[in-house]
Amino acid sequence: MRLFGVGAGAPADHARDEATEHPSAPIPIVGPGVGETIRVPLGETGFETFPLMLGAAEFGWNVDLETSHGILDRYIEFGGNAIHTADGFSGGRSEHIIGQWLRSRGHRDRALLSVRIGAHADNPGLGSVNLVRAVEGSLTRLGVERIDVLYLDATLDGTTNLEDTLATVEWLVEAGKISAVGAFGFAPERLVEARILASAGYPRIEVIDAPYNLVRRLPFEGDLRLVAGAQNLAVTPSHALEHGFLSGRHRSKALMAQGVRGDQLRTQLNRRGIKVLRALDQVAAELGVPVAAVSIAWLLAQRTIAAPIVNAFATDHVDELMQGAGVSLSRTQIADLTRAGN
Repeated sequence: MRLFGVGAGAPADHARDEATEHPSAPIPIVGPGVGETIRVPLGETGFETFPLMLGAAEFGWNVDLETSHGILDRYIEFGGNAIHTADGFSGGRSEHIIGQWLRSRGHRDRALLSVRIGAHADNPGLGSVNLVRAVEGSLTRLGVERIDVLYLDATLDGTTNLEDTLATVEWLVEAGKISAVGAFGFAPERLVEARILASAGYPRIEVIDAPYNLVRRLPFEGDLRLVAGAQNLAVTPSHALEHGFLSGRHRSKALMAQGVRGDQLRTQLNRRGIKVLRALDQVAAELGVPVAAVSIAWLLAQRTIAAPIVNAFATDHVDELMQGAGVSLSRTQIADLTRAGN
């Protein structure tokens, strides 16, 4: 099943078709991307998202400005609408790149923009002063007046009083600088505390980002998923392809690049990782779709998952990733994939 009918070889095929097309053939009508009709509610935020968020963690780091803009163009062309970045990605360069793209394309009204804050070197943590400075910095770099979903990153800050943080968030909402609130790195008990505070009138956390995929099952599959289900939180899992391993492109330690990314990939190339790749290969062959699309489809088949956050390094990666939203896995296929990752 190919909802989008694209792949790594599509551009070359298209070029051959154009070369053989009769010069008097009518000019094709260019319409909206097929994915524009595919939207799911983002929890209770009031927003609707394409069921795959385009992550911008590589922009300004492993992906230059021109390629980043090409990736964003391709995602929007297929009908995607949700872009996710963070103030700590490449020291803010990711936000700069997205801001330049938004201005040059005029796509601000078409984009659901989410930003994770709390890890920038200049404004670390979730204290009130740093929180306001971080949001203002992101707004400036992005060149926008409002962030649609602000994810509070608690990975560097487990001590700040949550009531103080949410009181600051309340001011940011009232000032029109953010619309909805999400969380990253929150322990289950902290989410419970946040819901108790919300019952007292503080802003409610509606979305959580938790790293989760076929080979990284914990800690999400536990109390965190129970809390997310009980609170009706939308889950937008990051690391959906585990640094690219679950795309099926990296299968030899000798061919993996050196550095942090190569080390991350090599740790997965073990007996369990190979077993998962084989299961993915089988399902991908049965359905005639890329391995990456099957990895995303497995995530979308899990309860509470609204839209995985997936990074891309090239435009042809977007072609593969977007197909994940159109793949329907059978119960047997879901069970086989889940069992391979156990």
